[in-house]
Amino acid sequence: MKKLFLLLFLGCTSASVVAGGGWTYVKGKGFVKVSQNAIYSDQLFNPDGEIIDITTIGYYATSIYGEYGLTDKLTAIAYVPFFTRNTLNKTRFNQSGMEIPGDELNSIGDIDLSLQYGFYKSDTWVASVRVLFGLPTGEVSGGETGILQSGDGEFNQMIRFDLSRPISKNAWISVYAGLNNRTNDFSDEYRLGAEIGSKFWTSFLAIAKVDVVQSFFNGDADPSQGGTIFSNNTEFVSPSLELAYEMKNEIGFSLSAAGAFAGKNILASPNYGVGIYKKF
Repeated sequence: MKKLFLLLFLGCTSASVVAGGGWTYVKGKGFVKVSQNAIYSDQLFNPDGEIIDITTIGYYATSIYGEYGLTDKLTAIAYVPFFTRNTLNKTRFNQSGMEIPGDELNSIGDIDLSLQYGFYKSDTWVASVRVLFGLPTGEVSGGETGILQSGDGEFNQMIRFDLSRPISKNAWISVYAGLNNRTNDFSDEYRLGAEIGSKFWTSFLAIAKVDVVQSFFNGDADPSQGGTIFSNNTEFVSPSLELAYEMKNEIGFSLSAAGAFAGKNILASPNYGVGIYKKF
């Protein structure tokens, strides 16, 4: 039986607890969520897509995600990983007894800022376009070893189209497609995804998603540098599941997990997220 490996994509899971997709907020309405995501991995998808053993790495991100309706059609979106912790375990050689010390980096991560415009709405379908700017606010070379990272050092400019529709009173489906231009000799990417979500038992919400990131392999940045999360030519096909419980005052709690059927240049280990959110 093929083993399911889980990987990290912090930004993808942060927004899912509400019906985003092609929908935008009306003026003055919004949503804010504080999350904690964690990954602890001793395996990596290498550039050939094979899973190899590595020295154990931990990556933890505490973030805030928010959406706010600037107008009835235009929503501002921000993802801010204001504290990240990257750890590298020490290595001990049994025969010689020699040890290579571990390392750590505590820093802010890369911030994403977006504007989403709803350009189509009917009784059954809504569509929007989103422009995202990924700011290189994280550390590219940190820790005593200089190999730990909280960002990739390149500037993302992504355009993404979302299409959504309700499929019942309490359920919906969405799909999206996007192109991500990356600076500093990083390869550009295309991104695809789909989600289905439903409310049940009045206060519970379940969202299943699949996200695809594929590289154009048109950049010369060395993929071995930071080849854990922030590498060049990173690819994955990843399903995820998020469950939430929402109270009457529109405060909610969520749990999420993400997995990958395939990947390149990215950690291949379990990722989990918890969050608390508030609609307003």
